[in-house]
Amino acid sequence: MLSFSKLETLPRSAKFAILAIGDSFMAVVAVWLAVLLRAGGVPVLPGLYFAIVTVLVMLLVPTVAIVFGYYRLVLRFGTPTLVTRSALVSGISGLILGGVGRYGGTNLISALGLGAVFALILFSEFVLSRSFARFLLTRNGVHGQGTVVAVYGAGAAGQQLVAMLRRSAEYRTVLFLDDAPGLQGRMVEGLPVLAPSDANLVDRLQSKGVQQIYLAIPSLKATQRRKILESLGTMPFHVRSVPGLPELMEGAKLDQLTEISIEDLLGRDPVAPVSGLLEKCIRGKGVLITGGGGSIGSELCRQALALQPRELLVLERSEIALYHIEQELLKLAGESGGATRLNFQLGSVTDAPRLQGLFAEFDIDTVYHAAAYKHVPIVEHNPVEGLRNNTLGTWKVARAAAEAGVGHFVLISTDKAVRPTNVMGATKRVAELVVQAMAEEYPASVFSMVRFGNVLGSSGSVVPLFRKQIEYGGPITLTHPEVTRFFMTISEAVQLVIQAGAMARGGEVFVLDMGEPVKIMDLAMKMVRLSGLTVRDGANPNGDIDIEVTGLRSGEKLYEELLIGEDVSGTEHPRIMHAREEKADWELLKQELESLDEKMLEIPATSLDVREMLARWVTGYLEPPPSSNSLHTLSQAGNPLH
Repeated sequence: MLSFSKLETLPRSAKFAILAIGDSFMAVVAVWLAVLLRAGGVPVLPGLYFAIVTVLVMLLVPTVAIVFGYYRLVLRFGTPTLVTRSALVSGISGLILGGVGRYGGTNLISALGLGAVFALILFSEFVLSRSFARFLLTRNGVHGQGTVVAVYGAGAAGQQLVAMLRRSAEYRTVLFLDDAPGLQGRMVEGLPVLAPSDANLVDRLQSKGVQQIYLAIPSLKATQRRKILESLGTMPFHVRSVPGLPELMEGAKLDQLTEISIEDLLGRDPVAPVSGLLEKCIRGKGVLITGGGGSIGSELCRQALALQPRELLVLERSEIALYHIEQELLKLAGESGGATRLNFQLGSVTDAPRLQGLFAEFDIDTVYHAAAYKHVPIVEHNPVEGLRNNTLGTWKVARAAAEAGVGHFVLISTDKAVRPTNVMGATKRVAELVVQAMAEEYPASVFSMVRFGNVLGSSGSVVPLFRKQIEYGGPITLTHPEVTRFFMTISEAVQLVIQAGAMARGGEVFVLDMGEPVKIMDLAMKMVRLSGLTVRDGANPNGDIDIEVTGLRSGEKLYEELLIGEDVSGTEHPRIMHAREEKADWELLKQELESLDEKMLEIPATSLDVREMLARWVTGYLEPPPSSNSLHTLSQAGNPLH
């Protein structure tokens, strides 16, 4: 005999057949029970009438169920949708049966009465049979001896997660946590619901043997999610998150449970785009994105493609990065069915003839200049290349764009350009000065720049490094306990960049609202705790993960800033500010840039040449003393904080 545990392994067609046949027999029981109740006894009916009614309801109910998608619901999940769909199928079947009875000569009241009683009985059968089957399908995991789990969220997603966990011997769910006062103290799915605000919650969870907490409220806003995670981050439990409700409804697997991401810890509620700004410089236009294979550049490509430009041109110097973004964009374009022409070009922003050729060949309306070297320690030890790429490259792209009559040019800048103490930031600040000057020299083109801090998940950023260090058992390395940084998701930053560029009239420095700064030490400790581990320190010598402070590296700042001066105003978007800052003497700066550019071609420029030039032009930058440390030594001293 086939056990209930083996039913789950049957193909979908077999499961459908079992349900449809079962519903047919329940329909027969329901219709004759309804007849008995309406007649007040056993009526005397011709055999042909009995056969016709029996066959009719056996075919009617499964047909209605198929039409309304009743058999597509996952049986092991007891959800409001299942109950609603049961009521719908029962009600429609009852109406049809009543209509058939009226057509067969029964008076209207009797026909409708029979249909209503039939529908009520059928609905009861549906709910009871599904509940019983669900109990049999899920009972195997109730007393499992695996990981002990508490589920945060006793709603539909939480109940579905519990049903999924009960099917595995690897997990044992013991309780729910939920903020809703109406659920606290009650039993849901046979499990008690506790209040997350309970002062003795940690003790109560530990007394139940809880090892992991699964967050199962996919509808939460980012700020609400962060608040919950901050409270859970003080507890000694591993916290994980579940897929969204649609994934659970479609049968998500346990391996789809995810670790809490940095976006969860630092995320904030999104702000709706200002009408018209996203599309203004992209839809129906020719768009060039430099550095299109990088973290920011690739997201610019994705969002630009979704806005349906006439043509999207991607310039990238790394062959492998260009290959990856090409494959991704071709796939996205195929799925969307858009008419955007895609072009992928291998080349460097430092190659002026190559740039001129591109602008001559393609009809480009908008340029997003994201190509740059950004890793502080690497650029610090390669200042010539840093200046060549970040500063001279920006100048060459901007000049080629202006000479080609491009409508908008947007420079992607960084908070490290504000009073920089490192070469990378200083080269980006000079790039800003160049773009400001180009706005005055070429007023027919709209030049602007957007400055923001760290983006989450970018290459070499602190978060993936911390996660790897935790996976390896530590230690986590950071350069100073007081290091503080701004963070923003890549998708939000790019959406704001596109809108800021569309606001520009020429020469603006836009600054993004990055929210509150984050202390990197606090971030590291939260990541350790949410992994179910503890920090090893003087107060807890038996902890799991050490945090080692290695010392600030050359050019690294404790705190990053977004503004050079105090002259800043708001814009039509609440997270985009307009900063008014001093401009450079363009004629003098241009002469020095031309001199350095020529020197790089004829007589190799030295690091000292570059540092001296940066010190002359960048407020706050002081030429650091020569360092005897090798790049390898410094890069191993701690994580790169970008």
